[in-house]
Amino acid sequence: MAVGFLCAPALLSIAMMLYGVNGLWGTHPKKWLRDRWWLLGIGWIACYAISYFWSANKEMWNIGLQVKLPFLLLPLAFAYTPRFTAAQMRILTLGMGIILLAGVEYSLSFLITDRETYLHGYKVSHILPTPSRNDHVSFSLGLVMYIIWAIYSWKFLETRLMKGFMLAIVVIIALYLHVLAAKSGLVALYIFLFAWSIYLAFGRKKLLGIAIIVAIPLFLFFSVKYIPTFRERKEYIVYTYYMLMAGDKSGNYGDIGRLWSYRLAGEILKEHPLTGAGSGDILDAMKQGYDKFYPQVADRDRLVPHNQFLIVGVAAGIPAIILFTLWVFTPLTWLRRNRQSFFFFAAWLVFMVHLLIDTALEVQMGVYVNCFFLLLMRKELQQVGEKTELAT
Repeated sequence: MAVGFLCAPALLSIAMMLYGVNGLWGTHPKKWLRDRWWLLGIGWIACYAISYFWSANKEMWNIGLQVKLPFLLLPLAFAYTPRFTAAQMRILTLGMGIILLAGVEYSLSFLITDRETYLHGYKVSHILPTPSRNDHVSFSLGLVMYIIWAIYSWKFLETRLMKGFMLAIVVIIALYLHVLAAKSGLVALYIFLFAWSIYLAFGRKKLLGIAIIVAIPLFLFFSVKYIPTFRERKEYIVYTYYMLMAGDKSGNYGDIGRLWSYRLAGEILKEHPLTGAGSGDILDAMKQGYDKFYPQVADRDRLVPHNQFLIVGVAAGIPAIILFTLWVFTPLTWLRRNRQSFFFFAAWLVFMVHLLIDTALEVQMGVYVNCFFLLLMRKELQQVGEKTELAT
């Protein structure tokens, strides 16, 4: 799955399907119904499926439904497969880190071979190419998810050599996220760092937690000063803000265009509150909205709503939003006062960032990033629950 995430979408699909079949093999379907989160997932995805009857574009309906199928397989597969041993955890964590480092090297190679061209691109919001079909949002958030997992898995590393290697991987990835300067990845990274520092400060490692809190503004200061891509990205964000305050409606600035897409999604929901426009007709409905409210925006700049809650509503109406919201927040009921719960909550926060700023679950890479890491952390939570039951 990790290799497919970087460079082979077909391999990613096959791997997710095989893992799903492997996990469900020999498990009685009656057990499936005990998983309320899985049932809620079926509920909001079923709303997409039913919208077939009022979607004119059946091909897009089919694509939109297919990409969500891992949510029907993987939650159960992770639930019913045995937990990894400590040795398997080390192999998984270190192996995945090496694979992701290869993706980081690929992305940085563009900056190394043609520095001036790509630095100039940052002046107009064109950032470095990335693996994962050049989906820099999913790739950067996947890297942050991995950092969370790597820090959680630290306790499974036996030797200083392993720990040193893992620390090097995490530092390189964190530095790369600043070079890439994708807003989504940086926001998620600093949310995690702040949450982790609070967790440490109120736990047994108070000095480390306080040190991280103090270091956060220093990280940002030195990134602006010494990382040119980060500095150009910051300047572009400031410029975009000034254009927004000036009332720009050209659609030439990505962040402003996202705001318009949110407004248009609201207009579509007003017109089709119960059914939405149909999951196959999301883009067509948005383009009609642009024709009505923002005709000056060029066709290439017309966006679907970059917010998963809104896109669910445009696809299948307010009932689908309600089911989707319940599905999103149900995992918070699994939390307890333990280490596993904190790291699961951290992964969930990154998941929320993705949902709020992108079409996270409308593309294969976004589905993989969120599904895989959330379920990996959920498996650790389940292990704690199993130990408690045995003790009782």
